[in-house]
Amino acid sequence: MYDTILVPFDGSKEARKGAQHGIELAAALGSTIHALYVIDLPGHPRTVYLSASDDEMKEEYQEYAEEVTAELCEMAEKAGVDCVTAIRTGKPAEDIVEYADEEEMDAIVIGSAYRGKFRALLGSTADNVIRTSRVPVITTRTRFDE
Repeated sequence: MYDTILVPFDGSKEARKGAQHGIELAAALGSTIHALYVIDLPGHPRTVYLSASDDEMKEEYQEYAEEVTAELCEMAEKAGVDCVTAIRTGKPAEDIVEYADEEEMDAIVIGSAYRGKFRALLGSTADNVIRTSRVPVITTRTRFDE
């Protein structure tokens, strides 16, 4: 049914909740998960002229992305689930959906935060993924009291 499951992961508590569900689902189905981190640079795309501080910032984001995707794969391996890591730079919702299409993912499992009434009107990464994905999207929502 779901041989490959995309788990977008940024290290937040909401993402951890989604990741745990994705790992449990993959373990039950014998699936492989893909741990994806999308680097969302402030003001991206920026001018082609980069300062030293921009290069430093990119390096820091890259290091963090490698750290959290490795962490997710460690969680998966403890559950006996194969894991592939991927890092992209761009707009998170767009890159998540694009990755799912390019890599022919069977499903996406993503955590979603409680945002209250105003955030519900504005939308979130998870909401945008749900609206634009061609594959099934499973969400785990963090409650107000969590």
